Amino acid sequence: MKQSEDPGAYRKILLASVSAMVAETTTFPVDLTKTRLQLHGESVSVGSTRRTNAFRVASEIVREQGLVGLYKGLSPAILRHLFYTPIRIVGYEQLRNSLKSDGGSLSLPAKALSGGISGVVAQLVASPADLVKVRMQADGRTVAQGIQPRYSGCFNALNKIVRAEGVGGLWKGVFPNVQRAFLVNMGELACYDQAKRFVIENRISEDNIYAHTLASIMSGLSATALSCPADVVKTRMMNQSRSKEGKIMYNNSYDCLVKTVKVEGLRALWKGFFPTWARLGPWQFVFWVSYEKFRQIAGFSSF
Repeated sequence: MKQSEDPGAYRKILLASVSAMVAETTTFPVDLTKTRLQLHGESVSVGSTRRTNAFRVASEIVREQGLVGLYKGLSPAILRHLFYTPIRIVGYEQLRNSLKSDGGSLSLPAKALSGGISGVVAQLVASPADLVKVRMQADGRTVAQGIQPRYSGCFNALNKIVRAEGVGGLWKGVFPNVQRAFLVNMGELACYDQAKRFVIENRISEDNIYAHTLASIMSGLSATALSCPADVVKTRMMNQSRSKEGKIMYNNSYDCLVKTVKVEGLRALWKGFFPTWARLGPWQFVFWVSYEKFRQIAGFSSF
């Protein structure tokens, strides 16, 4: 759909941004727990990984840093969603509407492809903010060890990364990031769209908060199952930085995948599955309920 055919596109972008900020702030502690859990075990040798879980990780964060520690890295997370969410949400809707030939609904594969493409474009733009978020979240682990954090804030992190690693360093981990974005949005957007229409067309519920809740739960499970392995690789690739000797732990995404499985086993690729789903479920609930309500107030049709 061309911009001229959708004069409300800018307002939809604004509504998506506001809804995303509300959802991100609400669920950020769970995202932080997930990131720490995914990083757990990458610096130990085979057979010596201490078992942990999401509750233990979250408890350690609160005990060592207080409740404020659960929001370490919130500013770059919100900055990321100012770009990422509007591009993928509005982009998906534009693609979906432009591909409709007879005004009917797209097939599920077509929706999945539209969701994946919009996610890739959005992630390419938002990758620097995502990198800063992961680095700042991981920094919290060093505080407990009495080590000074690498970054004091969002812009300090951006400045230090550019000086130490060049502008290209802001896109470190971009390929696993893009892979994850494709899978997440393929599962999330297509599944939410399809599930909501299934619920409404089969008269399980009208187009209201109940339909949005059911659809968000289904899309959250789908997105998590598809994306968790790529998310683990993405998190580890983005968190690593060169040592004083110039060495890095992982050469590329494949190397990270192989080493993770070799050291920690295949199940390590789904580390953080439950906190990821526990975050995606509430995140999508808050986002979609807010976004659909804001669209209604603004005079737009349902997503």
